[in-house]
Amino acid sequence: MTYALNETHDPQLQSWLASANVMETDFPLQNLPFGAFRRAHSREAFRLGVAIGDQAFDIAAAQYAGLFSGPAADAAACCTSTHLNALMQAGPSAASALRAALSRLLRAGSAAELRARDCLVPLTASESTLPAAVGDYTDFFASIYHATNAGSLFRPDQPLLPNYKYVPVAYHSRASSLRASGHSLVRPLGQTKTAHAGAPEFGPSQRLDFELEIGFFIGSGNALGAPVPVADAERHVFGVCLLNDWSARDIQAWEYQPLGPFLGKSFGTTISPWVVTLEALAPFRVPALTRPAGDPPPLPHLYSEADRESGGIDITLEVFLATAKMRAAHSTSARLSQSSFRHSYWTLAQMVAHHTSNGCDLRPGDLLASGTMSGPGPLELGSLLEITRNGTQPLKLPNGETRTFLEDGDTVLLRGHCEKHGARRIGFGECAGTILPARHRT
Repeated sequence: MTYALNETHDPQLQSWLASANVMETDFPLQNLPFGAFRRAHSREAFRLGVAIGDQAFDIAAAQYAGLFSGPAADAAACCTSTHLNALMQAGPSAASALRAALSRLLRAGSAAELRARDCLVPLTASESTLPAAVGDYTDFFASIYHATNAGSLFRPDQPLLPNYKYVPVAYHSRASSLRASGHSLVRPLGQTKTAHAGAPEFGPSQRLDFELEIGFFIGSGNALGAPVPVADAERHVFGVCLLNDWSARDIQAWEYQPLGPFLGKSFGTTISPWVVTLEALAPFRVPALTRPAGDPPPLPHLYSEADRESGGIDITLEVFLATAKMRAAHSTSARLSQSSFRHSYWTLAQMVAHHTSNGCDLRPGDLLASGTMSGPGPLELGSLLEITRNGTQPLKLPNGETRTFLEDGDTVLLRGHCEKHGARRIGFGECAGTILPARHRT
Protein backbone atom coordinates (compact mmCIF):
# COMPACT_ATOMS: atom_id res chain seq x y z
CA MET A 1 0.00 0.00 0.00
CA THR A 2 0.98 3.62 -0.43
CA TYR A 3 -0.78 6.38 1.48
CA ALA A 4 -3.09 8.76 -0.36
CA LEU A 5 -2.55 12.47 0.17
CA ASN A 6 -4.89 13.94 2.78
CA GLU A 7 -5.40 17.10 4.79
CA THR A 8 -2.21 16.57 6.80
CA HIS A 9 -0.08 16.98 3.66
CA ASP A 10 -1.45 20.41 2.67
CA PRO A 11 1.67 22.57 2.20
CA GLN A 12 -0.32 25.68 3.15
CA LEU A 13 -1.02 24.44 6.69
CA GLN A 14 0.48 26.63 9.41
CA SER A 15 0.99 25.92 13.10
CA TRP A 16 0.40 28.19 16.08
CA LEU A 17 3.98 27.24 16.99
CA ALA A 18 6.05 29.73 14.99
CA SER A 19 9.17 27.52 14.78
CA ALA A 20 7.17 24.89 12.88
CA ASN A 21 6.50 27.40 10.09
CA VAL A 22 10.18 28.14 9.37
CA MET A 23 10.92 26.78 5.90
CA GLU A 24 14.22 25.17 6.95
CA THR A 25 12.83 23.20 9.88
CA ASP A 26 12.99 19.43 9.75
CA PHE A 27 9.76 19.21 11.70
CA PRO A 28 6.93 21.24 10.17
CA LEU A 29 3.29 20.48 10.83
CA GLN A 30 3.27 18.19 7.77
CA ASN A 31 5.84 15.85 9.35
CA LEU A 32 5.08 15.03 13.02
CA PRO A 33 7.57 12.17 13.50
CA PHE A 34 7.20 9.98 16.57
CA GLY A 35 9.87 9.40 19.22
CA ALA A 36 10.72 9.05 22.91
CA PHE A 37 12.15 11.93 24.93
CA ARG A 38 12.53 13.41 28.40
CA ARG A 39 13.89 16.61 29.89
CA ALA A 40 17.68 16.67 29.67
CA HIS A 41 19.67 15.61 32.75
CA SER A 42 16.54 14.40 34.51
CA ARG A 43 15.78 10.99 35.94
CA GLU A 44 12.18 10.97 34.78
CA ALA A 45 10.95 8.23 32.50
CA PHE A 46 11.08 8.77 28.77
CA ARG A 47 7.77 9.85 27.24
CA LEU A 48 6.33 9.43 23.77
CA GLY A 49 5.67 12.37 21.53
CA VAL A 50 6.11 14.00 18.16
CA ALA A 51 8.65 16.59 17.06
CA ILE A 52 7.15 19.90 15.92
CA GLY A 53 9.37 22.84 15.03
CA ASP A 54 11.88 23.26 17.86
CA GLN A 55 9.69 21.42 20.39
CA ALA A 56 8.68 17.92 21.42
CA PHE A 57 4.96 17.45 22.02
CA ASP A 58 4.07 15.06 24.84
CA ILE A 59 1.29 12.72 23.63
CA ALA A 60 0.66 11.17 27.04
CA ALA A 61 0.25 14.60 28.64
CA ALA A 62 -2.21 15.56 25.91
CA GLN A 63 -4.10 12.30 26.44
CA TYR A 64 -4.39 12.91 30.19
CA ALA A 65 -5.60 16.46 29.41
CA GLY A 66 -8.44 15.03 27.29
CA LEU A 67 -7.21 16.54 24.01
CA PHE A 68 -8.02 13.44 21.93
CA SER A 69 -11.26 11.64 21.14
CA GLY A 70 -12.45 8.65 19.12
CA PRO A 71 -9.84 6.51 17.30
CA ALA A 72 -7.14 9.11 18.03
CA ALA A 73 -7.75 8.70 21.77
CA ASP A 74 -7.45 4.92 21.40
CA ALA A 75 -4.16 5.38 19.56
CA ALA A 76 -2.90 7.91 22.10
CA ALA A 77 -3.62 5.37 24.83
CA CYS A 78 -0.90 3.25 23.19
CA CYS A 79 1.57 6.07 23.90
CA THR A 80 1.59 6.04 27.69
CA SER A 81 4.68 3.80 27.94
CA THR A 82 8.31 4.57 27.12
CA HIS A 83 8.42 2.96 23.66
CA LEU A 84 6.31 3.07 20.51
CA ASN A 85 5.81 -0.69 20.18
CA ALA A 86 2.14 -0.64 21.21
CA LEU A 87 1.32 2.08 18.67
CA MET A 88 3.32 0.23 16.03
CA GLN A 89 1.38 -2.95 16.75
CA ALA A 90 -1.95 -1.11 16.46
CA GLY A 91 -1.38 -0.75 12.72
CA PRO A 92 -1.34 2.07 10.17
CA SER A 93 -4.92 3.24 10.74
CA ALA A 94 -4.20 3.95 14.42
CA ALA A 95 -1.05 5.95 13.71
CA SER A 96 -2.84 7.81 10.90
CA ALA A 97 -5.77 8.75 13.16
CA LEU A 98 -3.41 10.02 15.86
CA ARG A 99 -1.29 11.94 13.38
CA ALA A 100 -4.39 13.64 11.92
CA ALA A 101 -5.60 14.60 15.40
CA LEU A 102 -2.17 16.00 16.27
CA SER A 103 -2.14 17.97 13.02
CA ARG A 104 -5.49 19.59 13.89
CA LEU A 105 -4.45 20.20 17.48
CA LEU A 106 -1.22 21.94 16.45
CA ARG A 107 -2.67 23.99 13.57
CA ALA A 108 -3.10 27.73 13.72
CA GLY A 109 -6.59 28.49 15.02
CA SER A 110 -6.87 25.34 17.15
CA ALA A 111 -9.33 25.92 19.99
CA ALA A 112 -7.10 23.80 22.24
CA GLU A 113 -3.92 25.82 21.68
CA LEU A 114 -3.58 27.04 25.27
CA ARG A 115 -3.93 23.56 26.76
CA ALA A 116 -1.71 22.05 24.06
CA ARG A 117 1.10 24.50 24.82
CA ASP A 118 1.42 22.90 28.24
CA CYS A 119 2.49 19.66 26.50
CA LEU A 120 5.59 21.16 24.81
CA VAL A 121 9.21 20.62 25.81
CA PRO A 122 12.00 22.45 23.89
CA LEU A 123 14.14 20.03 21.90
CA THR A 124 17.24 21.83 23.14
CA ALA A 125 16.18 21.06 26.72
CA SER A 126 15.41 17.39 26.06
CA GLU A 127 17.21 14.15 25.36
CA SER A 128 16.07 11.21 23.23
CA THR A 129 16.35 7.47 23.39
CA LEU A 130 15.53 4.63 21.01
CA PRO A 131 11.93 5.09 19.87
CA ALA A 132 11.11 1.38 20.14
CA ALA A 133 12.21 -1.68 22.06
CA VAL A 134 13.98 -3.43 19.18
CA GLY A 135 13.82 -7.20 19.35
CA ASP A 136 15.57 -7.93 16.08
CA TYR A 137 17.63 -5.91 13.62
CA THR A 138 18.34 -6.92 10.00
CA ASP A 139 20.65 -5.02 7.66
CA PHE A 140 20.17 -5.27 3.90
CA PHE A 141 22.50 -4.52 0.98
CA ALA A 142 20.00 -2.69 -1.20
CA SER A 143 22.14 -0.23 -3.19
CA ILE A 144 23.57 -1.82 -6.30
CA TYR A 145 25.99 1.09 -6.56
CA HIS A 146 27.45 0.37 -3.13
CA ALA A 147 27.48 -3.36 -3.81
CA THR A 148 29.34 -2.78 -7.08
CA ASN A 149 31.79 -0.27 -5.60
CA ALA A 150 32.63 -2.47 -2.62
CA GLY A 151 32.77 -5.62 -4.72
CA SER A 152 35.15 -4.03 -7.22
CA LEU A 153 37.67 -3.44 -4.43
CA PHE A 154 37.86 -7.11 -3.54
CA ARG A 155 36.59 -8.94 -6.65
CA PRO A 156 37.49 -6.75 -9.66
CA ASP A 157 36.51 -9.47 -12.12
CA GLN A 158 33.10 -10.09 -10.51
CA PRO A 159 32.01 -7.16 -8.31
CA LEU A 160 28.44 -8.45 -7.94
CA LEU A 161 27.84 -11.97 -6.74
CA PRO A 162 25.42 -14.02 -8.89
CA ASN A 163 22.53 -13.75 -6.44
CA TYR A 164 22.51 -9.95 -6.04
CA LYS A 165 19.92 -9.13 -8.71
CA TYR A 166 17.60 -11.88 -7.52
CA VAL A 167 17.80 -11.66 -3.71
CA PRO A 168 17.55 -8.69 -1.34
CA VAL A 169 20.69 -9.82 0.50
CA ALA A 170 20.87 -9.15 4.25
CA TYR A 171 22.47 -10.26 7.49
CA HIS A 172 21.18 -10.43 11.05
CA SER A 173 22.79 -7.68 13.11
CA ARG A 174 22.89 -6.86 16.83
CA ALA A 175 19.93 -5.05 18.43
CA SER A 176 21.62 -4.66 21.83
CA SER A 177 24.21 -2.17 20.53
CA LEU A 178 21.70 0.19 18.88
CA ARG A 179 21.85 3.73 20.25
CA ALA A 180 20.05 6.99 19.51
CA SER A 181 21.85 9.97 18.01
CA GLY A 182 24.27 11.71 20.35
CA HIS A 183 25.78 8.63 21.97
CA SER A 184 29.53 8.28 21.51
CA LEU A 185 31.05 5.10 20.12
CA VAL A 186 34.09 3.33 21.56
CA ARG A 187 36.56 2.15 18.92
CA PRO A 188 36.18 -1.63 18.78
CA LEU A 189 38.83 -4.23 19.46
CA GLY A 190 39.12 -7.31 17.32
CA GLN A 191 41.21 -9.70 15.30
CA THR A 192 42.78 -8.30 12.15
CA LYS A 193 45.25 -9.77 9.67
CA THR A 194 47.29 -7.98 7.05
CA ALA A 195 47.99 -9.62 3.72
CA HIS A 196 51.61 -10.41 4.57
CA ALA A 197 51.20 -11.41 8.22
CA GLY A 198 51.45 -15.06 9.15
CA ALA A 199 48.80 -14.83 11.85
CA PRO A 200 46.14 -12.36 13.01
CA GLU A 201 46.63 -9.82 15.79
CA PHE A 202 44.17 -8.56 18.40
CA GLY A 203 43.81 -4.83 18.95
CA PRO A 204 41.90 -1.67 18.06
CA SER A 205 40.39 -1.44 14.59
CA GLN A 206 42.44 0.83 12.32
CA ARG A 207 39.83 0.95 9.55
CA LEU A 208 36.74 2.26 11.25
CA ASP A 209 34.04 3.44 8.85
CA PHE A 210 30.51 4.81 8.67
CA GLU A 211 27.67 3.65 6.43
CA LEU A 212 24.94 6.02 5.24
CA GLU A 213 21.64 4.14 5.54
CA ILE A 214 17.98 4.45 6.31
CA GLY A 215 16.26 2.28 8.89
CA PHE A 216 12.62 1.30 8.88
CA PHE A 217 10.62 0.10 11.83
CA ILE A 218 8.13 -2.72 11.57
CA GLY A 219 4.64 -1.84 12.73
CA SER A 220 2.14 -4.67 12.87
CA GLY A 221 4.02 -7.93 12.42
CA ASN A 222 3.14 -11.23 10.80
CA ALA A 223 2.54 -14.67 12.24
CA LEU A 224 5.25 -17.31 12.06
CA GLY A 225 4.79 -19.26 8.83
CA ALA A 226 2.70 -16.52 7.18
CA PRO A 227 4.70 -14.65 4.50
CA VAL A 228 3.76 -11.03 3.79
CA PRO A 229 2.82 -10.42 0.13
CA VAL A 230 4.81 -7.63 -1.51
CA ALA A 231 1.58 -5.79 -2.31
CA ASP A 232 0.72 -5.69 1.41
CA ALA A 233 4.22 -5.25 2.79
CA GLU A 234 4.12 -1.50 3.45
CA ARG A 235 1.16 -1.96 5.79
CA HIS A 236 3.71 -3.60 8.09
CA VAL A 237 6.14 -0.64 8.06
CA PHE A 238 5.57 2.05 10.69
CA GLY A 239 8.14 4.59 9.59
CA VAL A 240 11.66 5.56 8.62
CA CYS A 241 14.75 6.92 10.38
CA LEU A 242 18.40 7.59 9.51
CA LEU A 243 20.91 4.89 10.39
CA ASN A 244 24.70 4.69 10.62
CA ASP A 245 25.93 1.10 10.55
CA TRP A 246 29.42 1.66 11.95
CA SER A 247 31.84 -0.83 10.41
CA ALA A 248 35.33 -2.03 11.35
CA ARG A 249 36.56 -2.91 7.88
CA ASP A 250 39.74 -4.66 9.01
CA ILE A 251 37.90 -6.87 11.51
CA GLN A 252 35.18 -7.51 8.92
CA ALA A 253 37.69 -8.50 6.22
CA TRP A 254 39.27 -11.19 8.41
CA GLU A 255 36.12 -12.69 9.88
CA TYR A 256 33.36 -12.44 7.27
CA GLN A 257 34.03 -15.71 5.45
CA PRO A 258 32.23 -18.07 5.57
CA LEU A 259 29.28 -16.74 7.61
CA GLY A 260 29.30 -12.99 6.95
CA PRO A 261 29.58 -9.92 9.23
CA PHE A 262 30.00 -10.46 12.97
CA LEU A 263 32.20 -8.41 15.33
CA GLY A 264 33.10 -5.97 12.57
CA LYS A 265 29.50 -4.72 12.73
CA SER A 266 27.96 -5.65 16.08
CA PHE A 267 29.78 -3.08 18.24
CA GLY A 268 27.43 -0.20 17.44
CA THR A 269 24.70 1.25 15.26
CA THR A 270 23.35 4.80 15.58
CA ILE A 271 19.87 5.91 14.52
CA SER A 272 18.06 9.22 14.45
CA PRO A 273 15.50 9.22 17.28
CA TRP A 274 12.44 10.60 15.42
CA VAL A 275 10.57 8.14 13.18
CA VAL A 276 8.99 9.71 10.10
CA THR A 277 5.83 7.80 9.19
CA LEU A 278 5.24 6.41 5.72
CA GLU A 279 2.11 8.56 5.64
CA ALA A 280 4.20 11.73 6.03
CA LEU A 281 6.40 10.55 3.15
CA ALA A 282 3.46 10.09 0.75
CA PRO A 283 4.19 13.25 -1.31
CA PHE A 284 7.70 12.01 -2.06
CA ARG A 285 6.96 8.63 -3.56
CA VAL A 286 8.65 7.84 -6.86
CA PRO A 287 8.82 4.77 -9.10
CA ALA A 288 11.12 1.96 -8.06
CA LEU A 289 14.56 2.09 -9.62
CA THR A 290 14.41 1.26 -13.32
CA ARG A 291 16.50 -1.84 -13.80
CA PRO A 292 19.03 -1.75 -16.64
CA ALA A 293 18.25 -3.70 -19.79
CA GLY A 294 19.31 -7.29 -19.34
CA ASP A 295 18.73 -7.40 -15.58
CA PRO A 296 16.36 -10.18 -14.51
CA PRO A 297 12.88 -9.10 -13.46
CA PRO A 298 12.01 -9.59 -9.79
CA LEU A 299 10.68 -13.04 -8.98
CA PRO A 300 6.90 -13.14 -8.46
CA HIS A 301 7.07 -12.91 -4.65
CA LEU A 302 9.00 -9.62 -5.08
CA TYR A 303 6.85 -7.95 -7.71
CA SER A 304 3.69 -5.89 -7.73
CA GLU A 305 2.71 -3.27 -10.26
CA ALA A 306 1.92 -0.76 -7.52
CA ASP A 307 5.38 -1.24 -6.00
CA ARG A 308 7.01 -0.74 -9.40
CA GLU A 309 5.06 2.48 -9.92
CA SER A 310 5.55 4.07 -6.49
CA GLY A 311 7.76 1.83 -4.35
CA GLY A 312 10.63 4.31 -4.22
CA ILE A 313 10.99 7.28 -1.86
CA ASP A 314 13.09 10.30 -2.80
CA ILE A 315 14.93 10.89 0.49
CA THR A 316 18.04 13.05 0.14
CA LEU A 317 20.78 11.66 2.40
CA GLU A 318 23.94 13.47 3.49
CA VAL A 319 27.08 12.66 5.48
CA PHE A 320 29.12 15.30 7.34
CA LEU A 321 32.41 14.89 9.20
CA ALA A 322 33.70 17.11 12.01
CA THR A 323 37.17 16.25 13.29
CA ALA A 324 38.32 17.21 16.77
CA LYS A 325 40.45 19.98 15.21
CA MET A 326 37.44 21.31 13.30
CA ARG A 327 35.35 21.48 16.45
CA ALA A 328 38.14 23.15 18.41
CA ALA A 329 38.43 25.79 15.68
CA HIS A 330 34.62 26.14 15.45
CA SER A 331 34.89 25.21 11.77
CA THR A 332 31.99 24.03 9.63
CA SER A 333 31.63 20.28 9.24
CA ALA A 334 32.76 18.89 5.89
CA ARG A 335 30.10 17.28 3.73
CA LEU A 336 31.43 14.00 2.41
CA SER A 337 28.46 12.69 0.43
CA GLN A 338 24.95 13.41 -0.81
CA SER A 339 22.85 10.57 -2.14
CA SER A 340 19.19 9.48 -2.24
CA PHE A 341 17.18 6.47 -1.25
CA ARG A 342 15.58 6.59 -4.69
CA HIS A 343 18.76 4.81 -5.92
CA SER A 344 17.88 1.67 -3.96
CA TYR A 345 17.77 -1.44 -6.12
CA TRP A 346 15.26 -3.01 -3.74
CA THR A 347 12.20 -1.24 -2.30
CA LEU A 348 11.01 -1.30 1.30
CA ALA A 349 8.16 -3.60 0.26
CA GLN A 350 10.51 -6.04 -1.45
CA MET A 351 12.78 -6.19 1.59
CA VAL A 352 9.87 -6.92 3.94
CA ALA A 353 8.32 -9.44 1.55
CA HIS A 354 11.56 -11.34 1.07
CA HIS A 355 12.40 -11.27 4.78
CA THR A 356 9.11 -13.04 5.52
CA SER A 357 9.00 -15.21 2.40
CA ASN A 358 10.32 -18.27 4.25
CA GLY A 359 7.75 -17.80 7.02
CA CYS A 360 9.97 -15.68 9.29
CA ASP A 361 7.86 -13.56 11.62
CA LEU A 362 8.57 -9.86 12.09
CA ARG A 363 7.43 -8.18 15.30
CA PRO A 364 6.43 -4.61 16.17
CA GLY A 365 9.56 -2.55 16.75
CA ASP A 366 11.87 -4.75 14.70
CA LEU A 367 14.35 -2.65 12.75
CA LEU A 368 15.35 -3.24 9.15
CA ALA A 369 18.10 -1.22 7.47
CA SER A 370 18.71 -0.48 3.81
CA GLY A 371 22.45 -0.99 3.67
CA THR A 372 24.76 1.76 2.46
CA MET A 373 22.87 4.11 0.15
CA SER A 374 25.49 5.06 -2.41
CA GLY A 375 24.39 6.60 -5.69
CA PRO A 376 25.81 6.48 -9.20
CA GLY A 377 28.02 9.58 -8.97
CA PRO A 378 31.46 10.11 -7.36
CA LEU A 379 29.98 12.51 -4.78
CA GLU A 380 27.25 10.02 -3.80
CA LEU A 381 29.38 7.45 -1.99
CA GLY A 382 28.02 6.39 1.38
CA SER A 383 31.16 5.07 3.10
CA LEU A 384 34.85 5.87 3.45
CA LEU A 385 35.56 2.42 2.03
CA GLU A 386 34.27 3.74 -1.28
CA ILE A 387 35.39 7.37 -0.98
CA THR A 388 39.03 6.45 -0.27
CA ARG A 389 39.08 3.23 -2.30
CA ASN A 390 39.73 1.13 0.80
CA GLY A 391 42.24 3.63 2.15
CA THR A 392 44.40 3.89 -0.99
CA GLN A 393 43.22 7.40 -1.94
CA PRO A 394 43.17 9.61 1.20
CA LEU A 395 40.40 12.17 1.47
CA LYS A 396 41.59 15.77 1.94
CA LEU A 397 39.38 17.82 4.25
CA PRO A 398 38.87 21.61 3.97
CA ASN A 399 41.17 22.32 6.95
CA GLY A 400 44.05 20.36 5.42
CA GLU A 401 43.57 17.17 7.43
CA THR A 402 43.27 13.87 5.58
CA ARG A 403 41.34 10.71 6.29
CA THR A 404 41.44 7.18 4.98
CA PHE A 405 39.23 5.90 7.79
CA LEU A 406 37.83 7.47 10.96
CA GLU A 407 40.10 8.66 13.75
CA ASP A 408 39.42 9.11 17.45
CA GLY A 409 37.52 12.34 18.08
CA ASP A 410 35.79 12.34 14.69
CA THR A 411 32.07 13.07 14.70
CA VAL A 412 29.97 11.67 11.86
CA LEU A 413 26.62 13.35 11.26
CA LEU A 414 23.93 12.00 8.94
CA ARG A 415 21.06 14.20 7.79
CA GLY A 416 18.11 13.50 5.52
CA HIS A 417 15.18 15.38 4.04
CA CYS A 418 12.48 15.18 1.39
CA GLU A 419 11.73 18.18 -0.80
CA LYS A 420 9.72 18.82 -3.96
CA HIS A 421 7.63 21.55 -5.55
CA GLY A 422 4.09 21.60 -4.17
CA ALA A 423 4.95 19.88 -0.87
CA ARG A 424 6.37 21.07 2.42
CA ARG A 425 9.99 20.08 3.04
CA ILE A 426 10.29 17.53 5.83
CA GLY A 427 13.41 16.26 7.56
CA PHE A 428 14.62 13.44 9.77
CA GLY A 429 16.67 15.29 12.37
CA GLU A 430 20.24 14.28 13.14
CA CYS A 431 22.01 10.96 13.41
CA ALA A 432 25.34 11.75 15.06
CA GLY A 433 28.07 9.89 16.90
CA THR A 434 31.64 10.62 18.02
CA ILE A 435 34.50 8.09 18.06
CA LEU A 436 36.13 7.50 21.45
CA PRO A 437 39.47 5.73 21.91
CA ALA A 438 39.49 1.95 22.31
CA ARG A 439 39.45 0.48 25.79
CA HIS A 440 42.42 -1.84 25.78
CA ARG A 441 42.22 -5.11 27.69
CA THR A 442 44.50 -5.35 30.67
